[in-house]
Amino acid sequence: MKVDRLMSIVLILLDKERISAQELADRFEVSLRTIYRDIDAIDLAGVPIRSTPGVGGGFEIMPDYKMDSKVFSTADLSAILMGLSSLSNMVRGDELINALAKIKSFIPADRAKEIELKANQIYIDLSQWTGNNNIQPHVEIIKVALQENKLLTFEYIAHQGNKTVRIVEPYQLVMKSSHWYLYGYCQNRNDFRLFRLSRMSGLQILEDTFTLRDFQKPQLEMEDIVAIMQIEIKIRIHQSIIDRVLDYCSYENFHPDGEEHYIVSFPFIENEYHYDILLSFGDKCECLEPLHVREKMKRRIYDIVSIYES
Repeated sequence: MKVDRLMSIVLILLDKERISAQELADRFEVSLRTIYRDIDAIDLAGVPIRSTPGVGGGFEIMPDYKMDSKVFSTADLSAILMGLSSLSNMVRGDELINALAKIKSFIPADRAKEIELKANQIYIDLSQWTGNNNIQPHVEIIKVALQENKLLTFEYIAHQGNKTVRIVEPYQLVMKSSHWYLYGYCQNRNDFRLFRLSRMSGLQILEDTFTLRDFQKPQLEMEDIVAIMQIEIKIRIHQSIIDRVLDYCSYENFHPDGEEHYIVSFPFIENEYHYDILLSFGDKCECLEPLHVREKMKRRIYDIVSIYES
């Protein structure tokens, strides 16, 4: 993990008078080019690095620079600890344990209790209650492939259950809306693709390595697209499913209809996913309008009934 490596390099430079680029590269098992990039990043972050060429040369922090625990405020340390602790629920490994230990080393004894209290005020658990047991092993396999620039192969179940075997150059692990995705260059499609980990099976690392391509980060912000596609429909729900409907819209969209029901202005996109949401509410929900959505719901319900009558 780059952040952990950068922090480790700073701590090493604070501890040593001078260290060579090759020694750093060997210690972190990365290329010299990576170490030079890391040093530039540390320097740009405000830690003044001096480079001495020749035999016995290397990198060192400027003698008049001093960093101690006071450089981090209580809020800074609490936020860092909270973020690393939350991430460690889902992304395991020595790098996170080491990063947590190093951050904690900056905490003065007289502030430890206060910082621990503030760090625990917000708890983020990214792990699932239930679901696909392969997600965590997949994350660990992809992490290795990312670090070693190795190809991945897996069977992928796409839209409408279509199965294909893919060979992919991995570039990023992405978590979006509580789901893990792999962003990589698919050699089968000759383009970058976003793959949902829960739809993978038989994930394996190949021995072949690949040369990194120039790439743009995946488009994850969908507000503009959603604004164009989304409509509002009116549904009538029983009060017993208010909590479930609140997962999709705010309480301001609810209007009482008698003692036990509500009329809800419900955000809706005309695709399989949103029709399935309405069906999941069962007999506690009725689509009132628009008429064409109501008619499609009726047809889907008839199709389900026909399965059980055959």
